[in-house]
Amino acid sequence: MKKIYFIRANKTKFGGGENYLTRLSKELSNNHIQHEIINSIFPKFLFSWLRAILFSIQVCLKKRDRFYFSLERVICCDIYRAGDGVHKVFMKIEKKSKLNPLNLVYVYIEKRIFKNAKKIIAISNMVKNDIIKTYNISSNKIKVIYNGIKLKEFNHESSFKKISQEFHIPKNEKILLYVGSGFKRKGVKEFLEILSQLKNKNFKAFIIGKEKNITYYKGLAIKLNLKENIIFTGPRSDVDDFYTISDIFLFPTRYEPFGNVILEAMSFSNVVITTKNCGGGEILNQKFIMQTPQDYTIVEKIDELLQNPEKLECIKKENLKIVQNFTIEKNAKETMEIINEYLY
Repeated sequence: MKKIYFIRANKTKFGGGENYLTRLSKELSNNHIQHEIINSIFPKFLFSWLRAILFSIQVCLKKRDRFYFSLERVICCDIYRAGDGVHKVFMKIEKKSKLNPLNLVYVYIEKRIFKNAKKIIAISNMVKNDIIKTYNISSNKIKVIYNGIKLKEFNHESSFKKISQEFHIPKNEKILLYVGSGFKRKGVKEFLEILSQLKNKNFKAFIIGKEKNITYYKGLAIKLNLKENIIFTGPRSDVDDFYTISDIFLFPTRYEPFGNVILEAMSFSNVVITTKNCGGGEILNQKFIMQTPQDYTIVEKIDELLQNPEKLECIKKENLKIVQNFTIEKNAKETMEIINEYLY
């Protein structure tokens, strides 16, 4: 078998695509499949649009007969996993300037990727439909393979003891959770506004993630009278403990191609609520899908769950059962089936 070269520019602990690739790499190693991950050699002080161009040049100059499976926007890949969705759609939703150099570069490259790649892997039906509508790509060229995670055992008592010692949480208090960097796109403002409208105020909510404009969100929490309810933790390496103790994972994102956090929250037995612009929402009970990040009809449903422990536990168990079908092992198997079609 030829060596597989995985393409991803960044190497970080906190990126969704990077975390996915780490999991996939471990699974392939367990199956003795030879592969290598290629990251960008260019420093981050360069303009983002310039790094995108240079990285595409970096990998394409060395392509020759190498087999490229790319998680990044590079023109010369054999298989492209559209984990970052369709940038042109993202621009429209976020009202991004078409004259911004980074947007121009991304649209230029992604148009050629979708045309040139032998096969495209979409991580949700939402992304597949966006590719077809935006670039008129044949449905036959696109395969939907949902993300997968490594399922873990968890101990609520142990995690609660650890987190409560740090943050002084009463034992019977309900916990809501948000995890993700990039607060504006992923809906932290809406998260706070939804929580401010809850009738039941007996809860704690953790907001985990990196955000350069954190002062604004802390100020908004105070303005919305949530100072006693909200805890901003910043990035954490022990996110699993927070998933373990939480009851409801609320993710009112504007645009998310899939969102590994959806699977992660489900795997730790959370009720999960997100928007129709989140591909991961396709596997959820649709009554917990918000039509927009400002769909405040969800407030009544959250209040009902907080006031009805039996219903809350029932849905948590349903999600834990559903997520058993979305493992990294299954994802790796389906991904290798696609790779093997084009590898030789």
